[in-house]
Amino acid sequence: MNNTDEMTPAVSLNPPIADKRPYVHTLHGDSRDDPYFWMRDRTDPAVMAYLEAENAYTEAFMQPTEALQHTLYKEMLARIQETDLSVPYRKDNYWYYSRTEEGKAYSIQCRKLGSLNAPEEVLLDQNKLAEGHEYFDVGVFQVSPDHRILAYSVDTSGAELYTLYFLDLETRQLYAETIPETYESFAWGNDNRTIFYTQVDAAHRPYKLFRHTLGTPIEQDELVYHETDEAFYLGVGKTRSEAYILLSLNSKVTSEVRYLDANQPGGEFQFVQERSPSIEYYVEHHHDGFYITTNENAINFKLMWAPVGVSDRSQWKLVLPHRQDVLIEGVSTFADHLIVYERQAGVPNVRVRQLSTQAEHLIDFPEPIYEVMEGANPEFHTTTLRFTYTSLLTPSSVFDYDLNTRDRLLQKETPVLGGYDKQQYRSEWLMATAPDGTAVPISMVYKADISKDGSNPLLLTGYGSYGASYPVYFSSTRLSLLNRGVVLAFAHIRGGSEMGRNWYETGKFLQKKNTFTDFIACAEYLIHQGWTSRDRLAIAGGSAGGLLMGAVVNMRPDLFRTVIAQVPFVDVVSTILDTSLPLSAMEWEEWGNPNDPEFYHYMKSYSPYDNVAAKDYPALLVTAGLNDPRVSYWEPAKWTAKLRDLKTNNHTLLLKTNMGAGHSGASGRYEQLKEIAFEYAFLLKEWGLVED
Repeated sequence: MNNTDEMTPAVSLNPPIADKRPYVHTLHGDSRDDPYFWMRDRTDPAVMAYLEAENAYTEAFMQPTEALQHTLYKEMLARIQETDLSVPYRKDNYWYYSRTEEGKAYSIQCRKLGSLNAPEEVLLDQNKLAEGHEYFDVGVFQVSPDHRILAYSVDTSGAELYTLYFLDLETRQLYAETIPETYESFAWGNDNRTIFYTQVDAAHRPYKLFRHTLGTPIEQDELVYHETDEAFYLGVGKTRSEAYILLSLNSKVTSEVRYLDANQPGGEFQFVQERSPSIEYYVEHHHDGFYITTNENAINFKLMWAPVGVSDRSQWKLVLPHRQDVLIEGVSTFADHLIVYERQAGVPNVRVRQLSTQAEHLIDFPEPIYEVMEGANPEFHTTTLRFTYTSLLTPSSVFDYDLNTRDRLLQKETPVLGGYDKQQYRSEWLMATAPDGTAVPISMVYKADISKDGSNPLLLTGYGSYGASYPVYFSSTRLSLLNRGVVLAFAHIRGGSEMGRNWYETGKFLQKKNTFTDFIACAEYLIHQGWTSRDRLAIAGGSAGGLLMGAVVNMRPDLFRTVIAQVPFVDVVSTILDTSLPLSAMEWEEWGNPNDPEFYHYMKSYSPYDNVAAKDYPALLVTAGLNDPRVSYWEPAKWTAKLRDLKTNNHTLLLKTNMGAGHSGASGRYEQLKEIAFEYAFLLKEWGLVED
């Protein structure tokens, strides 16, 4: 690195220039220059110096927006009911809930015995546990079946490695044993003494399942299962019926489930069905059988039923057939009801079947564009389904739905303080046309009084990977953009599952570029329709959505004014070739294996880092997390350094690395709001909307 004087906070309006150290990757007879490969070594003092220098430059550049950041933060905070209570849910004789208190960053988990009028028992005050830590997150939070012991785990670095604790809720004393470096899945045996937990390997892949008996040394813990296939990861949980503990083993395209009688937690797991390549299945228990969602000869999945103990697929019975236009996203079971979560033409449906009568209906929802998610439903013997409904206009709303009478009770709509009136806003569902003629959905929300004259600042976001449908939900923080005349649009591009499983399949492997060209088509459509113009169009995406950002700015840098790339996955080939990293062997079934020349050359052709060139680029804000286990800090750092070296204009380029967090950024609700305020201020500055 040269000119280190420019990297001190006192002198920081000249951007830091990273050293270039010769390094060449060679594979398949092809060479790739990687002059910033050295940034992988966080023990090299020059790496930390470079990240700190970029942070100092970013801080200095954004210093004129500090008043705006403060205004945005205060606006967003003022819309939140800081002292608030979640909707309590019942489990046996207890009511469980969480609450927040004004001025405290984290939630407090509580319960009451018998009724909501009973005295409150605080189970876990995260604020006390978080004291002295820059970052704090709770992973596991599970009370034992007899409600006497709380198992919880905490991460204080953002690296997603959790330490597991056990708290006696009667004596308020911790058990002597703590279990370090666990992952987020966990299950209690019905004996209230046996627990199951998972650990990760060096590539952060959950790969081992352990059985532990409370009150015994962890050195005596039994390794129950070791997944040796690097493409697979494991998780453990318990069925709602509490009859079985399930061990789930999944790759990106193949799955396997094993089950264990929860009343005999010292026993051995049995197969539901052994894994078969490219066949996925997921299991819900009901009385003497399993409901099984599978994609075998059913790209959008079908629903089967099999008796417990029968692994022969020929004996499985069809419950719900495959449909070409309907994707089954999940299934939930209760004593007399089967709930099927579906998606059709981008919109979610909830199908209810009463098992005793086979009567079936769809739950109706009031808006054409919305999301619905299952809420806390721990009871198996119930006729009430709790779900959360939201849309771009409607705040998160918790409903209790009577599965027999179809009556619904609104338990809580998240309050938006300050007088939010949804009638002042509009939402739409539009269709752009991709280069191959495919119709690509765009959802959007905007202030009702805007004009389609091309003058509107517009923020277009997208993701388009792993089959994840981009959710359309309400966010009170967005009002700070909407109320300043910003149009918000969301591209539902291939690589997600909005339009069915084929929508995902045609946005991965050797068709991954459809994701990028779909997004570009959405941007061009919005410009052509007068929603915005090139010099008013900003785009944003995180993680794999950051890959999207990097790819489209290489392909069409002229199309966008401003870009926010959050923890972007941009060094595609090098990362996926390195099997010591999380985004490697497990990812081959998503992106392809670059050890295969065909995949190598295709992936290289869109890898953002490998395709940075000497040309004009839009203004960019790039974020990273030093402890990020999913997208290593050096990917955004290397990308920024290469962009700074090669871009041919003077548009803004900022790198902001959170030195004490991971993939999800800051922890604590106040720090998260400050991060959003920073990003919004960056956008408003680039749009020329900074207030005096």
